Amino acid sequence: MSTEPAGHEAEPHGAGLGARLNWLRAGVLGANDGIVSVAGIVIGVAGATSNVTAIATAGVAGLVAGAMSMAGGEYVSVSTQRDTERAVLAKERWELETMPDDELAELAGLYQEKGLTPELAAQVATQLTEHDALRAHAEAELGIDPDELTSPWAAAGASFLSFTVGALIPLLVILVPAGGWRIWLTVAAVLVGLTVTGFVSARLGGAPAGRAVLRNAGMGAATMAFTWAVGKAFGTAVG
Repeated sequence: MSTEPAGHEAEPHGAGLGARLNWLRAGVLGANDGIVSVAGIVIGVAGATSNVTAIATAGVAGLVAGAMSMAGGEYVSVSTQRDTERAVLAKERWELETMPDDELAELAGLYQEKGLTPELAAQVATQLTEHDALRAHAEAELGIDPDELTSPWAAAGASFLSFTVGALIPLLVILVPAGGWRIWLTVAAVLVGLTVTGFVSARLGGAPAGRAVLRNAGMGAATMAFTWAVGKAFGTAVG
């Protein structure tokens, strides 16, 4: 019979939880970058001209360039990380094959450092080695799950998608036929979007939400104000 309190949700466990949180945090930050980057572009162009075609062209170009840049950077970064992980796993596999006793003693030492008695550490190390030696060493010594290496293509796709979703907020709102209110509607939509991403990223990281939201929205507002001023000055000079 379960003694778990009624209405209490089971606490999530598993080696993939941290990875999923990191993916979610990266997605939120990618959306945040998309919002700020494209908002700065469309507001800046709107400061220079009221031509909707010019604003839309600049916004779409910024969205595509930004999303591709994010995806490409993430692909290169994660590919490098994956290559490194594969290399250290290959080295660990070779050590387990050529010097198993030394590796067993090393694993037991790691568990002693975590607080286990020498006897218990030796038992745990022996049982884990018999079950899956590579996994035991990879997780305890390297902090790597051999079966869950990050996919560069998945990382690139997630970055591309999250940036695009964020960028669509200012891009779609700036194209609303609202006359002189177009810029103000975009500013409002962007600040709402940045409030949401700031709140979610703070909660994921365990930081105070209010401070994170103020920083996020404040930087977004400053970006839009600066690019609008640059666009206004440029438009006046050209005109």
